[in-house]
Amino acid sequence: MEIFDQLRGAIGIAVLLLIAWGLSENRQGRPGALWIAGALALQGALALLIVRVPFVWNGVMLANDAVTAIERATLDGSSYMFGYLGGAPLPFELKEGVDPPLIIAFQILPLVIVFSALAALLWHWGVLRWLVNGLSFLLRRTLGVSGVVGLAGGANMFLGVVESPLAVRAYFARISRAELFQIMVLAMSTISGAILILYATTLRQTLDDAVGHMISASLVSLPAALLVARLMVPGEVGEVGTAVDRGEESAKSGGEPGLKYESSIDAIVKGTMDGMQLFLAVIAVIIVIFALVSLADQILAVLPLVEGAPVTLKRVFGWLFAPFMWLIGVPWAEAQAAGALMGTKAVLNEYVAYLELAALPPDTFSERGLLIVTYALCGVANLASVGLLVSTIGTLCPERRAETAGLGIRSWIAGNMATAMTGAWIGLVTIA
Repeated sequence: MEIFDQLRGAIGIAVLLLIAWGLSENRQGRPGALWIAGALALQGALALLIVRVPFVWNGVMLANDAVTAIERATLDGSSYMFGYLGGAPLPFELKEGVDPPLIIAFQILPLVIVFSALAALLWHWGVLRWLVNGLSFLLRRTLGVSGVVGLAGGANMFLGVVESPLAVRAYFARISRAELFQIMVLAMSTISGAILILYATTLRQTLDDAVGHMISASLVSLPAALLVARLMVPGEVGEVGTAVDRGEESAKSGGEPGLKYESSIDAIVKGTMDGMQLFLAVIAVIIVIFALVSLADQILAVLPLVEGAPVTLKRVFGWLFAPFMWLIGVPWAEAQAAGALMGTKAVLNEYVAYLELAALPPDTFSERGLLIVTYALCGVANLASVGLLVSTIGTLCPERRAETAGLGIRSWIAGNMATAMTGAWIGLVTIA
């Protein structure tokens, strides 16, 4: 039974691929078996390399030190602006046994603003462009994607769902439908640097080395996203992989035609303003989602009790998604809680799901189950992101607005399937 629990994720991956193929626009145009096997092998290799090879994991974990420095610097700024609400010493004594209050809006969310400014500055200096180009090169050489798709995949590791399309904006009018869909699914299946730090900080008391796990989740999700995207929206024969030249110049130049700052000061100012918009958006989304969940729970309260407890939206999500989470490797005893989190992530918002995960009792998940859930949640594929992505690409390329809108829900489904595959792979390489 233990062996089955360990290997059940492989069955889940196979089922996810069959679902993606079943939802395909052209089942006969699916990629070849060799390419599919290569994409799966790349996912497994990345999961093993990052999580199980000590010196690679130690290299990834260097990011923890950087995040700690950024967090400390941000608290200096927020405590100056907001006083004890932002992390400064309390002007009063707490009751015995009471921990200092953690105010998300003033102590954690300012990280988004600071990192957004840093990301813009590092992009202008060429550091992030170098990293993006490196990832783009690897995707082009290993999976044969076009230069445009490779560039978009690399950009999504560092830039948000709004900023990353800017790196390839000059090519939206010329890329194929399949390439457009791949770019959308890549955006849905990963998280940007600013959001990564936010989520990792939220989970720091729940999951050891949260920063490293967030980085590895997005990396493993890149080939997963491309695999699911090519199954659901296949390109014509030879279309994907032979179109490298369309994005080769952009990949070499770092995407300057779409994302460029005039100076370091300009990068800091624009990055700060972008971060401020994201800061306010996160606050607004959390307030609205918690209010809507409360309203839904009040409506569901009129239903009869189930197992002695009222029906809530979280319980409904748990019932619906529990089999899905069990299939990708979560033990059945933990599947109800995992399903509730996955439903919250897919329908509402992944940050709300991570907030709920951080608030759960420590014994809710086993170590392996916690990793599977954390990785499966690590993507922005929710309904709000569909509208954001469609409106962004539609604004950058109005002539493809209708086509992008038509692919929106498909990209949402594909993004959730890709992160679920990543969770399944982590379960396979993690010893129970």
